[in-house]
Amino acid sequence: MVEIRDVRKRFGALIALDGLSLAIKPGEITSIVGPNAAGKSTLLKCMLGLIHPDAGEILIDGSVVNGGWRYRKKIGYVPQTPRFPEAFCAKELLAFLTDLRGLEPRNESRLIELFGLESTMNRPLHYLSGGTRQKISLVIAAMFDPEILLMDEPTVGLDPLSSRRQKQWLREERARGKTIIVASHLMAELEELADRVIFLLDGRVYFDGPPARALATTGERTLEATIAKMMEDRQPCTAC
Repeated sequence: MVEIRDVRKRFGALIALDGLSLAIKPGEITSIVGPNAAGKSTLLKCMLGLIHPDAGEILIDGSVVNGGWRYRKKIGYVPQTPRFPEAFCAKELLAFLTDLRGLEPRNESRLIELFGLESTMNRPLHYLSGGTRQKISLVIAAMFDPEILLMDEPTVGLDPLSSRRQKQWLREERARGKTIIVASHLMAELEELADRVIFLLDGRVYFDGPPARALATTGERTLEATIAKMMEDRQPCTAC
């Protein structure tokens, strides 16, 4: 369980999070959507402790995120732009992270096979394409079988087959009771996967519910059109 209680964060004059409160349950894929600067990435980084809220609190499985680090063992994170030690090859990077964590990977081999990375594991990372680096980032996030997956634009750069396999894997992880939080601009991808849509605008929740209810609220046929309509209206959804 992830609990967010009245979290506020400001960067100068920009209010990134404005009294945000949410409870995110395991066994669901929760999508966080919204325009640029809506607060999506800021929220994920607050959950990771990379950014500290100005007010409010975040609890991960009952533990308050407040400068500690042990709770992070429960989290796998896919950043929007993966950055790696460029001199490493992928195999060396995974071995380095295994030594650093002091844990044996549970899913490494399966994920490497799932995303077709076998032939690239010995190539230096600086030679790899953006899509391949994204696949490696997915392996890193899940190789220790974390209870929570935080994913920021996880399909960026993926080819159609890899995107399909990623969705298949996420459904399997949901069935295993994982807490999966995906921030993305790709509404078609989320419409296929998400059990719950949280639409952020100006650092506040403007909609929170299943995709079908979002469509019914606006009368649109797709999630992309629904979110666009909400952005145009810029009014909180009274049906939430």
